[in-house]
Amino acid sequence: MCVGKCTRILGPCLIALGVLSIAANVLLLFPSWTWSYVKEGRITKQAMQVPGVWGGGIIMFLSIVLSGLALLGSTACFILSGVGLTNGPLCLYNQTEVLQWDYPFVNMENQAFHTRAQNYLYDPSLWNSVCIEPPNVVAWNIYFFSVLLVISVVEMVLASLQVINGFFGCLCGLCEGK
Repeated sequence: MCVGKCTRILGPCLIALGVLSIAANVLLLFPSWTWSYVKEGRITKQAMQVPGVWGGGIIMFLSIVLSGLALLGSTACFILSGVGLTNGPLCLYNQTEVLQWDYPFVNMENQAFHTRAQNYLYDPSLWNSVCIEPPNVVAWNIYFFSVLLVISVVEMVLASLQVINGFFGCLCGLCEGK
């Protein structure tokens, strides 16, 4: 396949995934479609770092010139989204009769609950029973961090192909007129 033909296929795919990544990350900032949690600073750290905007989105758009950086950005998006999914959301929960904003699935001191919290992803009964506010924040984080994980994997594959394509393009030329 000619380098130019490959670029015509990879470019639009990366642009579409970049837009989807930005959209998914922006939605993570507004759990239950409410902006007040952003205003109060009660959003998961990894969502506030906006990996889908800079790692999966903006840097993807720069991939035409900076393919290696695009690969790095999509990898960073993958790692931060995985950490966000593993840690769970920042939410208001009941910590020994005191309501507190924190990461309940990371910071539980009760060992019996901590064992369950390690598997909160597989126990939907915890999703609405632990976090009081924002409503449905656990499912919200799981859905959108999962979307970012899938998008970033596809972006890593496509960015890798673009790096390889660019390398062969430099060595072999654009195969114009062949």
